[in-house]
Amino acid sequence: GTGLCDALDTADATAPDAAKRRFDVLDVNRDGVLSKYEYDSDVVFEAADRDHNQLLSAEELTAALGPQSPDAPTAPERMIAIDLDRDGQLDDVELRRALEKRFSWLDRNADGGLDFEEMKAGFGVRVRP
Repeated sequence: GTGLCDALDTADATAPDAAKRRFDVLDVNRDGVLSKYEYDSDVVFEAADRDHNQLLSAEELTAALGPQSPDAPTAPERMIAIDLDRDGQLDDVELRRALEKRFSWLDRNADGGLDFEEMKAGFGVRVRP
């Protein structure tokens, strides 16, 4: 694939480079800030859903997450907390709920938008309550 899928598939990239590519892809209006709506977009789900079955498997989630810090949970470990119906896959509602929580956690200054520094600081880092 090219374009968005390549930008979201960052397994071979370093975390800072991957964070920048992810940020640039999500910043649709190019204003240098990710709104909640850009961060939680249909584009993200569609790009991650490689087999286009409207569900994200652990393998698809792993590819979408890209490089993670060594102490970060694996995709299956992450899914345990957000897979509400326990079917081993994430549907759109489950993913959006998780993205909303992560957005709030990343938005350190609570201004309703993520600048690149906020995203980079939390990229690949486990969300802790």
